[in-house]
Amino acid sequence: MVEGWHRASRLVVDAAAIRQNVKKEIERLDHQSELFAVIKADAYGHGLIPVARYTEQAGATGFCVAILDEALTLREAGFAEPILVLGITNVKWAALAAEKNVSLTVGDVEWLTKAAPQLTAEHPLKVHLALDTGMGRIGFQESDGLNQAAKLLIKDPRFVFEGVFTHFATADEKDPTYFNLQVDRFHKLVDTLPEKPRYVHVSNTATSLWHAACNGNLIRFGVGIYGMNPSGTVLEPPYDLQPAMTLESRLSFSKLLKKGRSVSYGATYTAEQDEWIGTIPIGYADGYPRCLQGFHVLVDGHFCEIVGRVCMDQLMIRLPHEYPAGTPVILAGQSQGKSISMTDIADYVGTINYEITCGFTERLPRVYKNNDIVK
Repeated sequence: MVEGWHRASRLVVDAAAIRQNVKKEIERLDHQSELFAVIKADAYGHGLIPVARYTEQAGATGFCVAILDEALTLREAGFAEPILVLGITNVKWAALAAEKNVSLTVGDVEWLTKAAPQLTAEHPLKVHLALDTGMGRIGFQESDGLNQAAKLLIKDPRFVFEGVFTHFATADEKDPTYFNLQVDRFHKLVDTLPEKPRYVHVSNTATSLWHAACNGNLIRFGVGIYGMNPSGTVLEPPYDLQPAMTLESRLSFSKLLKKGRSVSYGATYTAEQDEWIGTIPIGYADGYPRCLQGFHVLVDGHFCEIVGRVCMDQLMIRLPHEYPAGTPVILAGQSQGKSISMTDIADYVGTINYEITCGFTERLPRVYKNNDIVK
């Protein structure tokens, strides 16, 4: 149990796995390329500040986040590395970002013209121009607006033209057609710039894993940090990604359920014979999806089916035989040579592994192991 927590369910995050995943990716990069760790959304549920430290130790030279608040949290924690906010920030916070040396993403000229009066040459704002080459989310689509923005950044001492980038929609898929279309659009737009900024980047984890030739000089390494395959099971990564998160608990109760008795809300499961049922203190309020009825967990190396609907705070499983309360349970991770991955859970739910780890709530304490650096 964790001090201050009084329930067995918890997330265990392996610092060694995180460092290894980052180091392996850095080894594949050329000497001119940098790796920024994407640690938005509380580091995909793994913990913002601890993961920032582990990736820094492994050689990441900067960070990417989604919102300004995440960047400010890193600054308050003492991180001095470059930080890029990937989403659009309200223009009224431009001066604050400049003061904290946080780089912002900009996708239109109007944002720059509104920000300029708030800024000074003593604290210029570092800007990355986003290009919408097919994601349809944010950024410039035409060269005219892009060039107008670039020229403004270059001539105005209140700004630093630090980067230009795009984001690929299908880098994790087998068919390269749409990916190649985006690559072509990106190059055509970038080739019109009056000058190139320090960073020209396109690569998220999937792009760097399977399309390294497109990398540019900055990698936005995200889900790979956590040992999850961005394509699920569609494409094999070029090296083994080490899962960093284990979801574990213990049986809180065990009972013999008689034939014909039912389990959980809606009585959707009825025992066809006498069987042992175990209760685990975790549920959808912890981010363990309600629709996982019929999936499984691991108890003593046995796959045990989840029977009945997952409740808000508890779920029930069918045991192969009697086990006492307190018996360890693995909901994601390894037990005696068998494993359940976040991708396994995601496939059953019909989503992606990112969503599963991002969905775990604060009720599950994050416990960190292998914090010491091992050379």
